[in-house]
Amino acid sequence: MKTSSLAIAVVLFASGAAAQDLPQASSDWFTAGQATIEQRLALQPNTNRARNVILLNADGNGVATNYAVRLFAGQQAGGLGDDHVLPQETFPHMALVKTYTTNGQTPDSAPTASAMMTGVKSKNTMINVSEEVVVGDCANLPGNELTTLAQISEEMGKSVGVVSTARITHATPAAVYAVTANRNWEDNTGLPEGCDTQLDIAAQLFEGVESGLIDLAMGGGRRHFVPVGTTSEEGNEGTRTDGRNLIEEMEALGAQYVWNDETFGALTDLGNAPIIGLFEDSHMMYEHDRTGEPSLAEMTAAAITALSTNEEGYFLSIEGGRVDHANHAGNLHRVLTDGVAFAEAVQMAIDMTDESDTLIIVTADHEHAIAMNGYCGRGSDITGLCMGVNNEGIEHTGEPLLGSDGKPYTVVGYLNGAGSVLIEQEDGTFSGERPEVTNEEAMDPDYLQQALVPMSSETHSGADVAAYAQGPYAHLLGGSIEQNVLFHIMHHAMTAE
Repeated sequence: MKTSSLAIAVVLFASGAAAQDLPQASSDWFTAGQATIEQRLALQPNTNRARNVILLNADGNGVATNYAVRLFAGQQAGGLGDDHVLPQETFPHMALVKTYTTNGQTPDSAPTASAMMTGVKSKNTMINVSEEVVVGDCANLPGNELTTLAQISEEMGKSVGVVSTARITHATPAAVYAVTANRNWEDNTGLPEGCDTQLDIAAQLFEGVESGLIDLAMGGGRRHFVPVGTTSEEGNEGTRTDGRNLIEEMEALGAQYVWNDETFGALTDLGNAPIIGLFEDSHMMYEHDRTGEPSLAEMTAAAITALSTNEEGYFLSIEGGRVDHANHAGNLHRVLTDGVAFAEAVQMAIDMTDESDTLIIVTADHEHAIAMNGYCGRGSDITGLCMGVNNEGIEHTGEPLLGSDGKPYTVVGYLNGAGSVLIEQEDGTFSGERPEVTNEEAMDPDYLQQALVPMSSETHSGADVAAYAQGPYAHLLGGSIEQNVLFHIMHHAMTAE
């Protein structure tokens, strides 16, 4: 009877034969796989107490979006993209994270950030509020406020910082310091009439600075801190109608205020006074368009430098907020350039900290309705057309694959959004067909990916996201977990005996 090579291999393994005896042992893939196993075997749990905890959240950077960022970064570096490794992907521990909320199969960023800050899930739209409260119900807010990781850190004597490329009053950064029955109450004009049980989010940031909870806050959203009739540094008017200029009030407390890259670069005495950076009236610029304001990596470096002056350590939340916004716009190029900027911030955090005493968790709050087409050959530009697989080599054939309509399609599309191929007609109905697109057109930074369902803004999805960790108690991250478990990992690492 003839013995197959597979059977021989099984026997070799069963008898304890060395892996190098296998016929595939000379393959680079095989040796790389063996090296990975050796690395995993050498892993030892780090059970030091975490002096510092850094939570990096790329808003909307789920598994599929992260995959696209990986390819883009690798292709920008001159490779095919697939085998590129993002900084967080070098971390030894990871898990898949379930992002649903108590009332939503698909979440928004308020309850997802709250889950990571408080250890419990809650309803869409609310921040750090018990699920017992009806969204927007001021009357039932008292007694249903949740204690946050930032508050616990401050009680332990640690410094607290929050950095975002979105408005600092937006859902994810607000979860560090605010409690609100509605994430949209960013200044006093959003509060419903008669709501006297909570302050608006910008006013809560002021209170956080005043009380010593917040030592550093950097992002956008200047308009929510300035009153109507007052012009900001960029010539725009504030939106507050209560007459308060919260920037001036924070400066009166001794805070250092910066608003562009020049004033940011001139920061002095890092760590000796609260630092407030408000670099745009609304969100900070996309990385592709950024000018006159610091990058996320630069803000990360300043935050770590400032907070590290506290011998008791710090908790720092860093958000790449505009990955989410570009996904909503259906504009893949800006998704990916902001994704790369976020990866640079992750690398900055790695380079500036010590794994022995700093827990770093890198994750996303949710995914988007982004989709990957097939069957693309390797090296197909991630923002371009899906090219054919080369049966005689590695890199794609250079010939775009065609749909049944005879037209090429891009590597990435969306299930819904502003790039929908269905166009509203005069009678209110929707119809249409996919337009022709060339590789050059698809790779234009302003191109909107083709989508199916017509919507002015593409939606989130309920798909899992990944979380990566290194440092003290990073080994607690694993398997498929609920999003609120991330709080418990960070809390345990900070308080472990």
